[in-house]
Amino acid sequence: MNPYILAILLFGLGLGTAITFASSHWLLAWMGLEMNTLAIIPLMAQHHHPRAVEATTKYFLTQATAAAMLLFASVTNAWLSGQWDIQQMTHPLPTTIITLALALKIGLAPVHAWLPEVLQGLDLTVGLILSTWQKLAPFALILQINPTNSTILIILGLTSTLIGGWGGLNQTQLRKILAYSSIAHLGWMILVLQFSPSLTLLALLTYFVMTFSTFLVFKLNKATTINTLATSWTKAPILTSLTPLILLSLGGLPPLTGFMPKWLILQELAKQDLALTATVAALSALLSLYFYLRLSYAMTLTMSPNNLSGTTPWRLSSSQSTLPLAISTAMAICLLPLAPAATALLTP
Repeated sequence: MNPYILAILLFGLGLGTAITFASSHWLLAWMGLEMNTLAIIPLMAQHHHPRAVEATTKYFLTQATAAAMLLFASVTNAWLSGQWDIQQMTHPLPTTIITLALALKIGLAPVHAWLPEVLQGLDLTVGLILSTWQKLAPFALILQINPTNSTILIILGLTSTLIGGWGGLNQTQLRKILAYSSIAHLGWMILVLQFSPSLTLLALLTYFVMTFSTFLVFKLNKATTINTLATSWTKAPILTSLTPLILLSLGGLPPLTGFMPKWLILQELAKQDLALTATVAALSALLSLYFYLRLSYAMTLTMSPNNLSGTTPWRLSSSQSTLPLAISTAMAICLLPLAPAATALLTP
């Protein structure tokens, strides 16, 4: 792709998110989300591969549906209450419709079906943007409307953690596994949203760091299936020995970074007398942990060529810069000791 066009598209991506962040009016927020969608579509379809075009079309249709729902709900809200302000959502009907529209935008269960399919058709770099940056603007809106209907948030959160765990069990494609992992993590964030928005933000940031690191590892190894991971020890032995730690951090095991948000969220749910919800969420984390362990096992405990892929790819040195990978890996593994500082900052 022409570097000037790429720069314009990335600028549009950033500007769309910034407009949504800065807006207090529903029309401006909707405009920012639309800019975001339109800027990423050429990036998704840039390889002209049938799978990429299919993924782009699916993405466009779901995002257009969600944007139309959002616009409809904000107009309904203005009609019912005379308010266009994002933080003045008083009527339950438009608030619920907007919550569901934003859930569709970020891929929460039960409106998640597009996410694994779309992510599977993209290359890892655009997949990384879709899994991290594209979640920011809708999340900013969810945090601002502060949905009043607590039941719908808990249902969305629990179904996402369960489906994110179950869906990934049977997958061999890494991008689909990461998509289900994304659904499960978003479920955790939505669960605690109404009780502690700052905790949701912490979970979102730690998820970004861990996902960034995982995508960069797969990109360095040029891996898209579990079988190709088994040959990665010949290419980058030290990185291969560190990757299981990143994956287990995504699974939320102590003493890694990923344990911090899960631990604080379970604590908050228990404080709110939602012991059953906390138990189901904690058990669903075990489902996710299984497929992270499966990836770790494939990377570090199986010796190629005894696996199904059989052929070892050429060991060419990658041209990818390893500094972002080094920083994000260190953050994904070592940030748990900062938990007391995080909680001190987050408590109002």
